[in-house]
Amino acid sequence: MKYITEAALRAALRAEAPACYQVPQGQRLTPAAREYLQSRKIRIVPPGSTKPGAKFVDAETGAAYSEKPEHMTHLNGNVLAPKSHPRIAFRGRLDSLQSTILLVQCALDGHGYDRLLADLEDLLRALRMMMRCDVLDEPLPGGSLIGLSHPQLREQSHDPQRFFGVRAMTLPHYTMGRELAMLNRLRTAVRETELAAVEAFLEDGRCTRSDLVEELNRMSSALHIMMCRWIAGQYRT
Repeated sequence: MKYITEAALRAALRAEAPACYQVPQGQRLTPAAREYLQSRKIRIVPPGSTKPGAKFVDAETGAAYSEKPEHMTHLNGNVLAPKSHPRIAFRGRLDSLQSTILLVQCALDGHGYDRLLADLEDLLRALRMMMRCDVLDEPLPGGSLIGLSHPQLREQSHDPQRFFGVRAMTLPHYTMGRELAMLNRLRTAVRETELAAVEAFLEDGRCTRSDLVEELNRMSSALHIMMCRWIAGQYRT
């Protein structure tokens, strides 16, 4: 049985005065913690009980709110988390990555790069699905990226010489064109988003959403392949 101490409550609730505090399942309040809540006139709700008048619940502390605090946002349903929460930060990365893809598409539109635009649209579709699956706590459906399965993405990105005639570890250079530089920027943004996913979902050395992390890993491979396609002239009409 885990006990919640007064010190833990003071740290968790120092900036808020919620109407209720629900004791998490499998935990108990120490006598000092109970006295602390009572002194602040915070109603104590036993585990599994419904919080009276509560519209929102704090995911970390179990506190209940009738109105959503400005520094918090929805984690799932009516469950709130601080806007600095790692999962919210991950969603921000997903959102930022989508906006960057849109800007690249706008820059490429009208220049005869229909296949490249279609591949970018496929990445955008996958990112939007990832956002949905995180918010709704749904598993990510299996599928392909830029017309390739996960094993194919891995194989082609690891041997660009065989598939594209491009030497492995070819570094981008400004002389290769703005389009390649934009694809490289997207590749690095995907890697940054993958790191945010690991930060959000790594618990006690175990990744709770390996499907999302794997999809981002393969997406960085997809962008590497797209860069190789560009160098090989496969996107030019």
